[in-house]
Amino acid sequence: MSKQESEFQEKTMSRLYRGKEIFKPLNTGRIDAHVSCVREFVANIFFYTKSGVTIMIDAGYNYDRLKEKMGWLDLDPSNIRHILITHQDTDHVGAVEADSDGLFRNATLYIGEEENRYLTGEKRRRVIYGMYKLPMVKIENEKVLLKDGQVFRIGDIKIECFLVPGHTWGHMVYLVDDAYLFTGDTLWFGVDGGYSFINMLAESNRVAVHSLAVLEEKLRARGVHPMVITGHSGWTDDLDFAFAHRDKVCNAWVRQKPHDPDAPYDAYDESDDTQEKARSVFLQKQNKK
Repeated sequence: MSKQESEFQEKTMSRLYRGKEIFKPLNTGRIDAHVSCVREFVANIFFYTKSGVTIMIDAGYNYDRLKEKMGWLDLDPSNIRHILITHQDTDHVGAVEADSDGLFRNATLYIGEEENRYLTGEKRRRVIYGMYKLPMVKIENEKVLLKDGQVFRIGDIKIECFLVPGHTWGHMVYLVDDAYLFTGDTLWFGVDGGYSFINMLAESNRVAVHSLAVLEEKLRARGVHPMVITGHSGWTDDLDFAFAHRDKVCNAWVRQKPHDPDAPYDAYDESDDTQEKARSVFLQKQNKK
C-alpha cells in the first residue's frame, strides 16, 4: 500500500497542488543542536537527539532516498529504536509500513490508542469530506499505545502527548522536553500565521478547529512557549503566529492568500534539497519576515 501510495502522490498530487502554495516543506538540515529533519517530497520527518539518544518523529513516505538523506545528517537508521507517530497517513508512516524497505523494523512505535484503531481495521480513514475511503495501513512493528495527556520518558527525553482529533480521529501532537511541539498535520503555516490543516484531508474540519483552540489554551495555561514544528510548512517559535488563524482552515482548492514569495511552485521538486545545504545551513523559521 505505502509504496503505491507514495508513487501516486509524487506523480499526481504535484500536478494538483502546483502554484497553490499549499506545501512548504523544510529542506533536509538542522533547526538547532537537538532537532534535525529530512525532506521527503512535501513532507518532513524529524529527529530529536539528547544525551546520545535519538528519537524519530513520524516516518514519512515509503521513500527511496531516506537512508541517503539521513546520512547527510550523520544519522543511521539502524540506531533508531523509538518513533513517535502523529497519525497513520502514508506520508507519516510509509517507512514502517509492511511493504517498506524495513529500515526501522526493530524500532518501537508510539501511537495514540484511538489512532491505532485505523491500523486494526476498526476505523477506516476518510478524506475529501468523507467521500473517499483510503486503504488500510499495515504495520508490523511493536507498538506502545498512548493516551491523551500521558507523559513518559525515553532515556532523558520527556514526552507529553496531546490528542488533537480532526485531521484524523486519533491524531497526537508531542511536546518534547517542554521545548519542542511536533504537530504533524494539526497546523498549517501561511505567510500570515497558522491555520487548521488542509480542508479536504480532514475527518472533520469543525473538530480540527476546536482541537487547535484547546491545544493553544493548554500551552498558554502552563506558560510554555515551545518551538512549533509542522509536518509540511516549517516551524516557528512565536505562539501568536502559530495560532493566528486557529478558527480558520487552509483551503487547498485555491491559490493561497496572502501570497508567500518563498513558497515553491511545485513542492514535489526537491532540486534545492542538497547535502551541501543540509550540512552548512540552519533552517529558518516561517515567521522570519
